[in-house]
Amino acid sequence: MDKIALYESVCQACSVRTTKSYSTSFSLGIRFLAPSVRDAVYAIYGFVRFADEIVDSFHDQNQRELFDEFKADTYRAIERKFSMNPILQSFQWAYHTYHIDLEHVELFLRSMEWDLDRQTYDREGFDEYIVGSAEVVGLMCLRVFVNGDDAMYQRLLPPARRLGAAFQKINFLRDLHADYKEMGRMYFPGLEMDAFNDQSKAHIEAEIAADFEAAYAGIIQLPKESRLGVYVAYVYYTRLFQKIKQLPSERILEERIRIPNSKKATLFFGSFVRHQLNML
Repeated sequence: MDKIALYESVCQACSVRTTKSYSTSFSLGIRFLAPSVRDAVYAIYGFVRFADEIVDSFHDQNQRELFDEFKADTYRAIERKFSMNPILQSFQWAYHTYHIDLEHVELFLRSMEWDLDRQTYDREGFDEYIVGSAEVVGLMCLRVFVNGDDAMYQRLLPPARRLGAAFQKINFLRDLHADYKEMGRMYFPGLEMDAFNDQSKAHIEAEIAADFEAAYAGIIQLPKESRLGVYVAYVYYTRLFQKIKQLPSERILEERIRIPNSKKATLFFGSFVRHQLNML
């Protein structure tokens, strides 16, 4: 292995380690993807995770300065096709290899930057935030999944966006208490914490259910190399959604709802069996 290949291997390993360390659910889902597409998805996850950590976690640092540096380094890595930041080195490789849209990178970074100083959203702002924080991330992955088939990409673009939106709205609902108490954020438009009740919860859940229904039609059309991995993520989030729906609104404000690891294993195994038997 020459030195460049060794460096690229080290950078990719960093993206893999980042994914496995920060998200057991997502990393398990990636394992159900074909080996040919895993590295690029790890690279995308590492990139979005690092940006998210800057705005969410490093409160003892100058977060604005850190984010501005990360943003500039991202564009520099894309332009140079090289970076000494291992996460950005992996991401720029995936970006160029699979022709990821620059606009999607820009929209993602815009939503992350909003987290530095925006705490509430109207409906338009909420929809725009969802586009940048979730939908375009799904579209980056879709570029990998279709591997150059632009007709398939255009056909699956709408359901891919709906799947990303569903995932993000569930995350917002699950983390409602922590987002507000720890960071003062309220993403859902027009919602006050002291007014959150079963009715407002049901309204949010109706949106999520519609997103899931639209997304499933796209999942079953994905190439076989990626279909199972995306379906596993879909099954995990629909199960989390079902658990949230069964709880009263006050419980959502008291705790972060989770799926136990033992239950995750059962869900993933069931997803694998249904996929292998063509029961999707």
